[in-house]
Formats: sequence, structure tokens, C-alpha cells
Amino acid sequence: MKRKIDDLSLEDQELTRTLLMTAAQQAAKNDTVEQFLENLLTPSEQIMFGRRIWIARMLLDGKQFNDIGARLHVGLTTVQKIEKQLLDEIPDYGETIKTNRRKATNERRQQIARENPHSFTALKRKYPFHFLFFPWPK
Repeated sequence: MKRKIDDLSLEDQELTRTLLMTAAQQAAKNDTVEQFLENLLTPSEQIMFGRRIWIARMLLDGKQFNDIGARLHVGLTTVQKIEKQLLDEIPDYGETIKTNRRKATNERRQQIARENPHSFTALKRKYPFHFLFFPWPK
């Protein structure tokens, strides 16, 4: 049966959050975050959280609210809520999203360089200073 957050006392709410954060930190130390989240969250909850991150990425890319809503099938209030979290409530949230995006981009570039050592990406990784003088193509 679904319960409301107000059914728990403030102490129990805080204990519940602490237990969740401690378990997540332990999973991160053991490199089992993916398995932890799959076991902890239902597929619907996984999609819900993933969509929030996707919305944040799109906002950081400068996409319009209407475009985000149409693409991800969410309401404008959801997009506004995520934007507010990015700007006001959770300032590190945007930095975390940007850092994760940079890591994913670098991993993708490494994968391309491994798959095709003669690709432009591989050459740019192998000779980075050459591209300071000749930056084309970007």
C-alpha cells in the first residue's frame, strides 16, 4: 500500500534518507551502483529519475521548454521544477550533469579511437598540439 511522506515522523524521514544515502555511497564504493539501482527501483521509477536527468541536460543545452515537453512527454511544470532545481535549490546538480556529460563524451571518443585508429578523433587524441595550430574541422 502506498504511503504518504507525512505518515512518518520527521526523525523517521531523516533516518530513511540517511539509510538510502549510506547504501548508495556503499554501492558506489563497490562499483555496484547499477545493480543497486535496478534492485532498489522499479522500472517506472528508473525511467522517472532518468527523465529528470535528461530534462536537466536539455535545459543546460539551451532547449526550449515546449521542445523538452514534447520530446519527453512531460508537462511544463515538470520542466520548470527541474530548471528551478538547476538554478536555485541544487546548484551542484548542474555541475554534476556537466561532469557526467564530459565523462561520457570522453569515453565515447576513446571508444571511437580504439575502433578506428585512423579516424579524425583518434588523430586528434594522438596529436592534440597539432590541432592548436590547425583547429579545422571542429
